[in-house]
Amino acid sequence: MLKKILALLAMLYAAASFAAVDVNKATAVELDGIKGIGPGISGKILDERKKGSFKDWNDFIERVKGIGEANAIKFSAEGMTVNGAGFQPSAAAPAAKKEEKKDAKAEAKMKADEAKAKKDADKKPAAKDDKKAAKAEAAKPAASAPAPKK
Repeated sequence: MLKKILALLAMLYAAASFAAVDVNKATAVELDGIKGIGPGISGKILDERKKGSFKDWNDFIERVKGIGEANAIKFSAEGMTVNGAGFQPSAAAPAAKKEEKKDAKAEAKMKADEAKAKKDADKKPAAKDDKKAAKAEAAKPAASAPAPKK
């Protein structure tokens, strides 16, 4: 009988440990119990929660610095909820972010190419001017040398 009671208590404890933790009701200890959340992030969450309850996951992600969509997916898988709802990533959001990254990379590459072309263009005329100046310097001392006295 004692073994059955201990087994029942163990199962209840296991079920409680896997229970959802609502970010709007959780204590710092409960938040720290979620894998990936430490004292720093739980402190940020509690500070933001003092300003008002989180409406949804998007509100949570916007207000708590250091938490993005990837962390929201992890925390939701660990049992964290916002107003009882798990995180549902939008299918359009990752595709849009990938497009933005591609556009940003393409724009950065174009700027780098333009800067390189400008730098190369600036070097070539300068090199020609340097050669002309060197020839002129070489010719000047011979032409401007004082005439020998007789």
